[in-house]
This record gives sequence, structure tokens and C-alpha cells, in this order.
Amino acid sequence: MSGWLESMKNRRSVRCYKPDPVPQELLDQIMEAGLYAASARGQQNTIMIQVSDRELRDEIVRRNCAIGGWEEGFDPFYGAPAMVIVLAKKDWPNRVYDGSLVMGNLMLAAHELGLSSCWIHRAKEEFETEWGKQLLQSLGIVGDYEGIGHCALGYAAGEIPEAAPRKEGRIFYKK
Repeated sequence: MSGWLESMKNRRSVRCYKPDPVPQELLDQIMEAGLYAASARGQQNTIMIQVSDRELRDEIVRRNCAIGGWEEGFDPFYGAPAMVIVLAKKDWPNRVYDGSLVMGNLMLAAHELGLSSCWIHRAKEEFETEWGKQLLQSLGIVGDYEGIGHCALGYAAGEIPEAAPRKEGRIFYKK
């Protein structure tokens, strides 16, 4: 079996991270993989925000926790020291699909580089708030963007989960 398929089969979502920082060189490679995700009509209407600053990371955790309805102190990012937030132009009809392809590339690239990842939701709600809009503005991002997802990144603390057995009856043929 080729390496890329094996990589896809072995990548798992991880929900417990070491506090060790992720080297910028690895984050850059992961984001570069995101730039090469397929996009509808080749429009490339997605953007990424890397967050490794502890203060901003913790603020996003607090806001994400509040949106999710969890008690203060819970970390919906499972201690991951870095994240890449994927957003897409709000008026682009394929924004969710394009952003999902970017997220997939980010997670596969992280796995290939020896890192773990997990897709964390609620980016849409975060960037609908004034806080989210101001964050985009502070980064010089112009236009209306919708949050698609956060890719939590870091080194797994503990064992990588095994793949669940694949469900039968999900492939059909018409020859």
C-alpha cells in the first residue's frame, strides 16, 4: 500500500496534548499543505490564522468553551499548544467545502510531520462576534469571513487511539 494511503488510515484525532511548543518550521509546513487544498473553481477563498501565542490561545479557549456551554476551566482544545484557524469568504457558496478540504490537508500534514491534531468546532460562532471581527481587523484581514474550524496541533500526550473498525455497507457499485 502506498505511503499516502497508509498515512490517511493511521491519522487519528488526538484529545490530550503535551505542553511542548510546536516549532515554527513545522507550523509553516502544515499551513503550506493547507494552501494546496483543492478549492471550487480554483478560487482559493480560504485563509488561515496560526495561533501559538499562549495569551491569545487561552482567550480562544475561553470563548470556545462559553459557546460550547462548558464550565470554565474545561479546555476544548485538550491542551494543544498551537492551532490553525481556517476561515473562508462568507459570500462564497462553497466556503464550507473548501475550508473542510484545507482542514483535511492540515491534519494529514501534521500527521506526516510527527504531530497530532484534532478538528475543533465553533470557529463560525467565534468569528460572528465583535471580538472575532476585531481579531481579523487587527491582523489586517479585510472582508467578511466565516470560521470553518480550528486545527488543534501539538505532540500527543499518551497513546494515539486505534482506528475504529470501518462500517460495512458504505461503498456501492453500478457497473
